[in-house]
Amino acid sequence: MTENLAYPIGHFNPPSRIDQALIDLWIQQIASFPGKLTQELHGLSPTDLLRKHRPGGWTIQQLVHHCADSHMNSFIRFKLALTEENPIIKPYEEHLWAELADVTQIDIASSLSILTGLHQRWELLLRSLDTEELDRTFVHPATQKMISLKTNIGIYAWHAEHHLAHLKNAKLMEIY
Repeated sequence: MTENLAYPIGHFNPPSRIDQALIDLWIQQIASFPGKLTQELHGLSPTDLLRKHRPGGWTIQQLVHHCADSHMNSFIRFKLALTEENPIIKPYEEHLWAELADVTQIDIASSLSILTGLHQRWELLLRSLDTEELDRTFVHPATQKMISLKTNIGIYAWHAEHHLAHLKNAKLMEIY
C-alpha cells in the first residue's frame, strides 16, 4: 500500500527505443505540467496545502515547491549537457530542501510562477534539440550512470505526472 502511495504511477522505466513521437509526447507532458498543477490546486485552502500524500510524505505545499526546485535543477542539467562534454551533475538533498524556510514558510504562488516561466523556456529548448543533441549525456555521481537528454526528457515527464498523482492523492487524504 505504501509503495502505491509513494509511486502511484509506478517507477520510471526507460523504453528500449525512444523515437521522436515519444519525445514529442514527453515534451508535451512537461509543457502542460504548470497548467495541470494550477488546475489541481484551484480552490485549495491554506489548510488543504498541509495535507500529505501518504503517511510520512510531503505536504501539497512541499510538493509544489519541490517541483520548482527539481525542475530548475533538471533545466540546468540539460544546459550543462548541451554546453559541456558529458558533465558530472550536482545532486542535491531534496528531502532537506523540502524543510527549508523557502518551502515551509512561503505561499506556493512563487513556485507556480517559477514553474510557468521555466517550463516555457524548457519546452522551447527541448523542441529545438536535434538528434545529436538528444543523445548528449551527463553523469549522475550517485549512480555513475550516463543519462542521455532524451531519456531525461522521459524522466521529467514521468516526474511531473508522478507528483500530479501525489497531489491528487493528498487531496483525498486526511493526513496533516
